[in-house]
Parts: sequence; structure tokens; C-alpha cells
Amino acid sequence: MRATIAYCGLDCETCEARIATMDHDDVLRRKVAREWSELNGVEITPEMINCAGCRIEGSKTPYCESLCPIRQCAIARGVETCGSCGGMDACEKLGAIISNNPDTMKRLKGL
Repeated sequence: MRATIAYCGLDCETCEARIATMDHDDVLRRKVAREWSELNGVEITPEMINCAGCRIEGSKTPYCESLCPIRQCAIARGVETCGSCGGMDACEKLGAIISNNPDTMKRLKGL
């Protein structure tokens, strides 16, 4: 599986935080920080918008680094992605991601 596929099946290559990081794009960092602040009801600064990707060594946004329950669970279980976990189909943590983005399940199942 591509390293830019997150534990949950999201494609980090399409994430604006990763794009801003890879392109050193401060305008995009400010845009993402503003949008994510409004969406989540917390202050997210442009300096927080640095992420190499969920499963790639390097910087992570604060949420991805230490708050994402899916990433923390996958790391604790030692799985490549949630697709390697026997409990994936019944996982409540993963359910919200899959319900909002059905392509994640296809990626996790290798379809």
C-alpha cells in the first residue's frame, strides 16, 4: 500500500495540509488553518499546518500526531493500516471516516 495512504484509508496526497507542507505554501497553510479552525471550533494556526503524511516519518499536525484515535489505535496494534486489522469492519472509530468517504474502505481492502 502506498505510504501516503493513512491508517484510516484517507489519501494524504490530497490533504491540503500535506500539500502546503510539501510545497512550502504559506498561503495554503493560512487557508487550511482558517477553514479547520471554523470547522472544529478551535484555534488552529498556520504554524500547525505541517504534515508529511500519517504513516510517513516527519512532521504531523497536532491532531494527527497525538489526538487521532484511529492513528493511535493502529500504531498500538502494530498494523500497516486499518485494512490489516481483523476488527476493521465493526470499528466505531473508523466508521465515521468510512461513512463520510466510502473510497477509504476500497483503499483499505485493496480494491
